[in-house]
This record gives sequence, structure tokens and C-alpha cells, in this order.
Amino acid sequence: MRLALRLARKGFGRTSPNPMVGAVVVKRGKILGQGWHHRAGEPHAEIEALRDAARQGQATRGATIYVTLEPCCTHGRTPPCTEAIIAAGLQRVVVGATDPNPEHAGRGFAILQAAGIAVEQGVLADECAKLNEVFNHWIVRRTPWVTVKAAMTLDGKIATASGESKWITGDQARAYGMKLRQGSDAILVGINTVLADDPSLTVRAGKAALPGRGLRRIILDARARTPLAARVVTDEFAGLTTIVVGKSAPKKNVAALARRVNVIMAPFAKSSSPATRHSSLDLRWLLRQIGKEGVTSLLVEGGGEVNASFLLGGLAQRVAFFYAPKVLGGSESRKAVAGEGARSLGEVVGLMDLRWQKLGEDLLLTARVG
Repeated sequence: MRLALRLARKGFGRTSPNPMVGAVVVKRGKILGQGWHHRAGEPHAEIEALRDAARQGQATRGATIYVTLEPCCTHGRTPPCTEAIIAAGLQRVVVGATDPNPEHAGRGFAILQAAGIAVEQGVLADECAKLNEVFNHWIVRRTPWVTVKAAMTLDGKIATASGESKWITGDQARAYGMKLRQGSDAILVGINTVLADDPSLTVRAGKAALPGRGLRRIILDARARTPLAARVVTDEFAGLTTIVVGKSAPKKNVAALARRVNVIMAPFAKSSSPATRHSSLDLRWLLRQIGKEGVTSLLVEGGGEVNASFLLGGLAQRVAFFYAPKVLGGSESRKAVAGEGARSLGEVVGLMDLRWQKLGEDLLLTARVG
């Protein structure tokens, strides 16, 4: 099962909206075949492992298959894996995690058992479930798993008062940030980030954008202020850009942007504050909308206000905070998390499952939002 997990991780950043899955076929202590799910629409891990065994001339009848996730039992882009397992004459199926989809959970096990195949569940269950925590969240709630990422000084600042922010953290931290993008379906920033930095928001190695699955770029821009010359509007990935505007945005601006990129109009969030009543987009609505479109994971790299909206609004599942050994100071410096803040200690956003990692001179904190 540990080998199956290592195989499954080879699909990182490629399988969405499907989970990462690995499989190993074994008979009398000998590995006959192994495989993993490469990307959505292609064969699942079980099929890859069985085909690997066939290529090597190995007979699978009476063998055992170890798979990190309950085999699928319905027709989707590919036939059910339960049918392939039965046809291959496998005698035993050892599974890590149960399919969290309420429509499928346990059905694959029942079909295999009805065919006379022994099923063992829950081997390294926690590790197998954690591997696909993003998929598990999306398949049940149909909204993306949200990670808020920020690179800051030790005193929690992401930029000077004038907006200067390159580079607070070092090369290793920035490379890890690219890995976070690689594992995400979409990246989100606010209009202020676009106006200040004109970012490309791509997955890069050095200065070159990496080929492969495209990273959808989402810009929160209630008043449609995104410049027509911005990189996210004019570069080769413009088709992956979505500008989220409000109903009061100037129609002329909206029309001009819509000729170049995708534009969606979101309702405004209900607010008791006159200052935000006509500028705060309904992020819960947006998450439901992009969840319907197959976005399983969203990386928020906004400024302080956007980060606060997701964290203080209870919309984030994880944080990835990079800390550089620097102190910026200043009451006007840009904060990693701004907003109105918690009104009492009882409203403080708690973090759990903390993991600290050293990246060069910087520190990375990853944690679940409690």
C-alpha cells in the first residue's frame, strides 16, 4: 500500500477533477504490475496496473490488488474498475480509503464481494484519505478546497506602504509556491494585486511558464478596473482568465474585457457596512459557481483584504504562510491579513495540524483552518 501511495503521488497536479490513485497487483509475494491514474479521462490506476501485468506476460488470476481508493463502480469517462477486476480473475482487493462520494461510497466493495472477491478495507486509511483531501472536500460539498497563501515578514507584512513586495522570501520559498500552483485548479487574486504588480499568475520554472494542465486565473474586480493591457488579459493564457465583476460595474469596461477574457457577474455579499455594501462580491456564490465548473482546488494569493475575506469569512480550509527573517514595521505597511479583524478573541481564526518547514532562510507554516 505504501508503494501504491508513492505511485498515486505521481499524478499530483494532473488528475483533477479526479483523485490521485495508485495500484499494485501482487501474487505469492511477487509484484505483477503497478500503475497510477495519470489524468482525467485516461485509465484509472487499477487498469494501468492490470495492463502493466499483461505487458509483462503475468497471469493475474488469483492475485491480489492493492489500491489506495475504493475501485469505481459506475460508467464515467472510463468503464467501472470493478468490472475489470472481476474480469481479471483477481481473488482479493485491499483498499486504503473508501470513496467519499455519497452516491458511490461502499458500492464498489459490495459489487466485488458479490462476485466472490475478498475485500479488505482501511489499510493506511488516514494516509490514503489525506492524499485526496482536496478531492474529498469537493466531491462532497461541490465547492473547491481553498488554500490561502502569503509570503510575509516576521511581523506579518507582505509589502511596504508603497506596495513594494519583490522579493520578501527567497528562491526555495518561491519554488515551493510554484508547487502549490501546480497542485491547484485555479488561482485567485484581487484587482489591487493586478494594478500593483501586473502578475502573470502562471506555473513557472524560472521565468518560463510550464506546459501542461492550464491554471485558471480568477480576478476579483467588482468595478471592472482590470487594464486591457494587463498580462492576464493579453498573454497566451488569456483564455484561462476569469474576471469576476459586480452588477454596478461600468458596462463599457465589462464589454471590453469580455472580448478578451471570460467575465462573470457575481452578486454582492450582504453587508451592514455602507462602505462595503456595493464593493464586496459574494464569495460563497463564487465558490459554488466554480465548483460546478470542476474547480476542485483554489489557491488564494490575494492581498490583505482578499485573504481576510476568505479567512475571516470561514471560506478557507488551509493556509500556507511563508515567513522571511525580516521585520518591515510601519503602520502603513501592507498586512498579510487585513480586513476589519476579529471583534473578540472568541472570533479568532484557529489553526490546527500545524507543520513547519525550513526553506532556505525562510519558514513555511502549513495548517488546517479550524
